[in-house]
Amino acid sequence: MNLSLKNRVAASFGIATIVVLILIFMVFHFLNSLNKEIEIITVKSNKTSISADQVRISAVMIMKRSRELLTKKNRAETIEKLTNLCDNMTSELQALDALYRDGEAKQIVKQMLSYVDSLKIVLSKSSVFNRDDPNLASIGDLADKILDAFSEFQDIQSEFNNERERKFKSIIEETKKNMMITLIIGFLGSIILALVVPGKIALPFKKIKDAIRELQDCNFDVSIYYSQDDEIGEIAREMNKMIQSFKVFEELRTDRIGLENRKFDVLANMVKRPVLIANANGELIYMNNQLYSLLQVQSVEVIGKQMVDTVMPKSIIETFEIAIKRRSKIENAQVAIEAKREEEKDIAEAIHSELDEDGKEVVAGEEEEEVVEYVYQGYANVIPIRGKDSSLDYYLMVLSKEVYV
Repeated sequence: MNLSLKNRVAASFGIATIVVLILIFMVFHFLNSLNKEIEIITVKSNKTSISADQVRISAVMIMKRSRELLTKKNRAETIEKLTNLCDNMTSELQALDALYRDGEAKQIVKQMLSYVDSLKIVLSKSSVFNRDDPNLASIGDLADKILDAFSEFQDIQSEFNNERERKFKSIIEETKKNMMITLIIGFLGSIILALVVPGKIALPFKKIKDAIRELQDCNFDVSIYYSQDDEIGEIAREMNKMIQSFKVFEELRTDRIGLENRKFDVLANMVKRPVLIANANGELIYMNNQLYSLLQVQSVEVIGKQMVDTVMPKSIIETFEIAIKRRSKIENAQVAIEAKREEEKDIAEAIHSELDEDGKEVVAGEEEEEVVEYVYQGYANVIPIRGKDSSLDYYLMVLSKEVYV
């Protein structure tokens, strides 16, 4: 599916937004689950604590009333209060038993229920007026057993509280772990999106940039391959057309330059005077046949090289250096071209031996003066050919045996 650049960027932002929303939703889900679990445990724990407190109060009150039953005279009222307390404690123990699933806790609660039921039976059989009734002693024993059983229940309740705290910590640690994993996955996903999506968008621009660099180096054998039918693809197609036009223009320009060079060469050779051209860097660009004949060199020996590195006469080099330095016209500068020398041969000096009066040998050599031959002596005129940049300046030199007026 081909998407335009606008739609591609919009899709990238849409994907990033969806990823962020998913992360927010997952974090909210974890926090909500943590809150619900803590709330459930807390509500259950509060109910258990309230029921246990009510049972504790009832057990203490039963203990208190059982002591009063043995000391006070108004036993009928005390027995009635104990019976009511037993009824209340029975309902409280039944409610407490419904909150527990642990076998040990339920067993203790049932044990307390049995003690309370036994206490109710004993109270119903107790005599109000008989102080020596054996049931009165058993009432105190049952009250003590109820209190002892509740003490055991409190120990179990304490273990449950510790277990609840550990469960809280476990739930919180698990939630933190899940949130951390989610955030890490989201972070890695964001990095992948940040690496992939911009790369997909920037890749065609990189191709266009590389093509422009090749064009800057005058390399027209380059094209931009991009198959997507979007804004970038349209730019790539237009640039390919432009590159093709540049290539055609360069071929025409090269042919035109070649043609102009051939025309210039013909004209320069028709002048019948030595002609040479150098650029602003002192490199030889052109020499006509007359100058090749005078210097007795090939084009590969001089063209494209610095004049000081060739067999060019010193007078011509100095004239060019002055023209390049001044960037102005030079007229009637004297130049001379020496004849090309053959390889130097060893010249044997004439040695004359004579004997002096003491009979010693005297050696004398005759020195020959070196004669310089010139194949050309005349005057040089240098004409600067300006370019847009000083590095594109060229200097045309025409040699003549007559003084230019």
